[in-house]
Amino acid sequence: MSARARRIRFWAVVLLIVGGIGVAGANVYRMRQSQTAMNLPVAPARKGEFLVIIRCRGDLKAARSVQLYTPTVPNLRIAWMVPAGERVNEGDTVIKFDSSSAQQELMQREAALRQAQATLDQANATSNITAQQDQSDLADARFTVEKARLEASKQEVVSKIEGDKARVDLAVAEQKLKAQEATVALHQVSDKSKIASITRQRDQAKADVDITKERISQMELKAPGTGVLVFSLNYSQGWMNAKQFKVGDNVFAGMGLAEIPDLESMLMDAKVEEIDRGKIAATNDVRIRVDALPELTIPAKIDQISPLAETGTEFPPTRSFRAYASLGKPDPRLRPGMNGGMDIIVNRIPDAISIPSKALFTRHGKPVVFLAKKGAYVPVEVEVEARNPDEVAIKGIPADSMVTLVDVEKDLKK
Repeated sequence: MSARARRIRFWAVVLLIVGGIGVAGANVYRMRQSQTAMNLPVAPARKGEFLVIIRCRGDLKAARSVQLYTPTVPNLRIAWMVPAGERVNEGDTVIKFDSSSAQQELMQREAALRQAQATLDQANATSNITAQQDQSDLADARFTVEKARLEASKQEVVSKIEGDKARVDLAVAEQKLKAQEATVALHQVSDKSKIASITRQRDQAKADVDITKERISQMELKAPGTGVLVFSLNYSQGWMNAKQFKVGDNVFAGMGLAEIPDLESMLMDAKVEEIDRGKIAATNDVRIRVDALPELTIPAKIDQISPLAETGTEFPPTRSFRAYASLGKPDPRLRPGMNGGMDIIVNRIPDAISIPSKALFTRHGKPVVFLAKKGAYVPVEVEVEARNPDEVAIKGIPADSMVTLVDVEKDLKK
């Protein structure tokens, strides 16, 4: 073989080796790109109506409710109560207070009433006896006067001495009659005053018995309406340890112990940030979600927005407005006090392309997405139409495109 042939053969082998290395490298690159495409999370670009929302948090409340107050009875202690959150009907007994002390007090006051009545009966009997005796003595005195007057009328036919004696006896009898009449009047006034005093004592004892019986009758609270029973918080152990009232707790007379909210008047009371206040208005459609029922989405409308801002207690202080949205058809599982979120719909974009917020990135100061094309990711600049906390409406890519949820360039560098 000549030298020229050997050189040609050598360079052919070198070219063959270099070509093989290039093909192998290309295959490795395609394989790595395929593996990258398989491992990176992606999401489709959806086409449809895009709802521009303002998201806020709040809790459920009842627009109408019936308050349950404790009776005007001192020293109340809860002996039995319906469990909190249980549905009750109008007229059902919901709370019973300990009435043992009131029952003991009733027995004592009934005994005092019986004693006062017996004293009054005795005073009436004594007064009757005294009145009868006085009437008898008064009749005797009048008889004596009439007898003395008769004897005095005989002075014309008897001696002067006997006539004077008869006149003296008449005067004495008349004085005794006046004294007896005064005694009768005194007895009547004294007995009347004594009986009136004892009667007042009897009436007071009877009033005490009636009051105690009325208090005992109030030891059971009945539901003034139909609904779910919600107890107030007991702050006797301090604000930090406040808990709902339970059996054994002492309560004050006339305090609000519980309420029965009307579950048909449920509304969401949410806080709207001051920066978003100008974007919303009454009658805006909203979507309500409750934390305890994540599968439930409730359509509603804003009924009212507070005209004044409220300053929060956190630091730094924030200002917010209250927005109220009534639930048209509340779910029977909803209860006042449940926390949740409210999405206020401020605009609607028809036939928009929307992607998750995580799929939008910034490249050279412009918004981009990474499209999956034949096992690789290609950056595409897009135009942002609207933003929501979870999704973004964009222009510049077709519907049903697959976009990555991570920055491909940063991921490859890692």
